[in-house]
Amino acid sequence: MNKRSSSGGLVYSTDFGTMCPGCRQPVAQCVCKAASVPAGDGVVRVQRSTQGRGGKTVTVVRGVPLAAPELQALGKRLKAACGSGGTTKDGVIEVQGDHVERAMAWLQAQGYTVKRSGG
Repeated sequence: MNKRSSSGGLVYSTDFGTMCPGCRQPVAQCVCKAASVPAGDGVVRVQRSTQGRGGKTVTVVRGVPLAAPELQALGKRLKAACGSGGTTKDGVIEVQGDHVERAMAWLQAQGYTVKRSGG
């Protein structure tokens, strides 16, 4: 089964999953995503969140100016530095537990401008 967008491009294929609209390759083999770095103000924001997680606390890191593969690698190193699990998806790094201070210190040591956001 294939789904097509209104512009005529393949969006999803049961053979490959989600397709990139830019290069029309499977997302895992996308060749244009390396050029897509999220635009922002250059400030990495770190916050603690429990919303939508059944009361579980996670540390959320947003605004890192890296492309998806580099963000995955940074997320992996950050999770190791915090000694915790987590995920990296949609340009956001989530680390399980309340590690805001530790994540901020680690990111500053990596050379990022970091601010605490939220409550």
